[in-house]
Amino acid sequence: MASIERPNILIIMPDTHRADALGCVNPTVKTPNLDRLAAAGTNFTHCCTVSPLCMPARASVVSGCYVHEHHMWANRGQLVENDETFFHHLQKAGYQTAHVGKSHYYSHGGVNMHDWEPWMHARGIDYVHETTGPWATVKTDSYLTEYLAEHGLLETFREDYRKRVKDQFRSTWPSPVPAEHHPDSYVGAQSIEFLEKHTDGRPWCMFVGFGGPHDPWDAAGEYATLHDPADMLPAVPAEPVPGTLSDRAKEHLLRHRIENPTAEEVAKLRAMYAGKVALIDHWIGEILDAVERRGETENTLVIFWSDHGDFTGDHARIHKVAFYEGALRVPLIVSWPGRYAEGATSDALVENIDVFPTILEAAGCEPSARSSARSLVPLATGATTEGRDVVLSEVADVVGRTMMARTRAHKYAMDEFGEGYMLFDLANDPEEQTNAIGRPCKRDVEAGMRELLLREFAARQYRLQAGMAHLFEKGV
Repeated sequence: MASIERPNILIIMPDTHRADALGCVNPTVKTPNLDRLAAAGTNFTHCCTVSPLCMPARASVVSGCYVHEHHMWANRGQLVENDETFFHHLQKAGYQTAHVGKSHYYSHGGVNMHDWEPWMHARGIDYVHETTGPWATVKTDSYLTEYLAEHGLLETFREDYRKRVKDQFRSTWPSPVPAEHHPDSYVGAQSIEFLEKHTDGRPWCMFVGFGGPHDPWDAAGEYATLHDPADMLPAVPAEPVPGTLSDRAKEHLLRHRIENPTAEEVAKLRAMYAGKVALIDHWIGEILDAVERRGETENTLVIFWSDHGDFTGDHARIHKVAFYEGALRVPLIVSWPGRYAEGATSDALVENIDVFPTILEAAGCEPSARSSARSLVPLATGATTEGRDVVLSEVADVVGRTMMARTRAHKYAMDEFGEGYMLFDLANDPEEQTNAIGRPCKRDVEAGMRELLLREFAARQYRLQAGMAHLFEKGV
């Protein structure tokens, strides 16, 4: 068993999990095990992603760098060769590191994931049992596709997805794959298998990457009918797009809008999404029980987070890649019984990249000189209630690169050409129904948020350069 001074670390990361898809904050969603985890730790209700897209967000958290620092703006490319990750830090501290499930640190399309295991080992991961996310499973081979093929389900799964791609918004029928063989069940079972086989005495860090509740909305078995569509919260309406914007700026706001979505269609989609969340929640309970069977609950730091949310009908949109709250805000729960606060709720502004220094601090590792992320430990222990004054997010859509700054009161976004296209008064318009960009009455607010965005990006870039210079001087 690991020393109490150096805890085991269990990182649970579903893909595309909305901040409000937790039963403890939204009773229409059934997540008893996540509620149990929140009761044992701190639930951060205002955590924002540094990028509302899979690969950029994941690269940021695992490397401690922002998108403009690691330059992975979209779902392509890979982590920089030989760059540090928190797995490297943990290895040096004596941990066995493991990654089970989806990683998405490199492009998944059309590859055999077994061929990438040496690359994953070089990222600081000792044990690799990697799977794809939902859509990539159609063209990418992995342990998961081998498992589905062994059970005679692979072609059934792939053919079903080929049907869904034609109209993803309305493809809300149950999975033809039984719940016990669903990809998320496979990831959960493999995570437990790692725990059962870990006997070498070293502290462990296991990253569990569930592919759900990412679209398509294909809840399986009993989970497909667990939530009544009539009980789902209504979607946030689509807001008018300011007519003064350029065509390019309008496209940033209109991408992924659904034409004439009905309330019934949105409710059905949300019920299926909640069903996928519930299946993952079941496996989270199984994993926590496996830790308890090992007698390691008191000596295990658990971090639950997501890369980004999903609009699930908000603003007449699906997917992500935009800075509205449905995609920007993500769940974050941090629990270490006896060390961190239990049953606490923090509304401090934080970023999901803050997971990086939190892991290092809990494991007793030296801080990363090049990272501007902030450890969550002071908030998780109750040493402070103050978070960030501003959070940042960046992503590239089909039009180009975009960046956003969000404070308690306001949100502002602009594109790579310097044109602002989003300004919301969150204090008075939390559902983001009035885009005040370009309005004379908001000119001072817009100018202030623009200055704040540019100043924050410049400051964080400066800290990165200063940190790298420090490492160079030390000969690292």
